[in-house]
Amino acid sequence: MTDDAPELRASDADRERVAEVLRDALAEGRLDMTEFEERLDATYSARTYGELAPITRDLPVGTVAEAPRVSMTKEPAAAGDWAGRITGGEGSSTWAVAVMSGFQRKGRWTVPRRFNSFALWGGGEIDLREADFADGEVVINCVAIMGGIDVIVPPGIEVVVRGVGVMGDFDHRESGVPGERGAPRVIVTGFAFWGGVGVRRKLTRAEKLRIREERRQEKLERRAARQELGSSVREDVRDAHRRMLDGHRDMIREHRDERREQRELRREERDRRRRGED
Repeated sequence: MTDDAPELRASDADRERVAEVLRDALAEGRLDMTEFEERLDATYSARTYGELAPITRDLPVGTVAEAPRVSMTKEPAAAGDWAGRITGGEGSSTWAVAVMSGFQRKGRWTVPRRFNSFALWGGGEIDLREADFADGEVVINCVAIMGGIDVIVPPGIEVVVRGVGVMGDFDHRESGVPGERGAPRVIVTGFAFWGGVGVRRKLTRAEKLRIREERRQEKLERRAARQELGSSVREDVRDAHRRMLDGHRDMIREHRDERREQRELRREERDRRRRGED
């Protein structure tokens, strides 16, 4: 954070970087929902670096204990997040088996160049949403016999499905969807007999929170706009009512003055008649 220039105006990208730290803190349990909402509101309403700095001062980044300093320098945009997730080397797990039981591979793990899985009268879940990849192209081999295996991938990854189902189902719906630039390519192969292999795209929890907060902010902005419009309409109605009352009072005043003039004229007429009789 640029403590030496707290008066500098912050950009939308600066506010989004602070919001990302808050979302990570919420996902890790460092903030409850009330604190998260309060700090997020303060983030999106901040105008300068000095207003942004205190929002994340007491929050660590990941497992690092020191207070984070969210960078506000205008660095060149990265080519994408995928490059950092293709690590090379070996996978942290190369196979999984479920026989009348189940298995899971999820969270932060490294997908090897080839991952083999087998399910017999059981089920398995292979979640790639937060995973790293040993190579730009990996193969997930799934064999399901009277069981099921789910492969979950995040948006942006290209998926090629080459598996076959016999008296079972091998999901090809996600096959052929173009991937983002620099994203890994996942090839799902295998065999399903009296069972099924599903391939689904799902957002990560952090992405769901980000979208939820964007929608909440849009809802708040629409509500504020409606309130402002309602206030403007009410003010216009009050002005119109005030003008109507003023016009009504002017009309009554003119009518009263006119009646007074008529009384004075009648009085003068009577006075002239009396003088003529005398």
